[in-house]
Amino acid sequence: MTTKFTPDHEYIRVEGDIGTVGITNYAQEQLGDIVFVELPAIGKVLKKGDEAAVVESVKAASEIYAPVSGEVVEVNVVLTNSPGTLNTASEGEGWMFKIRLANSAEIETLLDADGYADLTL
Repeated sequence: MTTKFTPDHEYIRVEGDIGTVGITNYAQEQLGDIVFVELPAIGKVLKKGDEAAVVESVKAASEIYAPVSGEVVEVNVVLTNSPGTLNTASEGEGWMFKIRLANSAEIETLLDADGYADLTL
């Protein structure tokens, strides 16, 4: 399993050709209390950098971008009724959607954990 990060504070955890996407712990801390999550439709085809989802907090609304190109194959419906899961477990149970990678080489363009840590200092 490989985990990579975007400069926009999304993570993607890749197993085979499926990537699990969410926001980082740093991102949820910056957003504050999350009150609403809009998830992409299953079957939606995204290009890297496309707006995939929206997270609304008491502070602001934030777009979540696709870290890679592919097709949405699953969404975390828990977030519909419990958006605060993003605050308590953003990099665990608070994942947002799973995407079938269209081009696995795109993963190599993302940040590793050290590169992301440098970004958030």
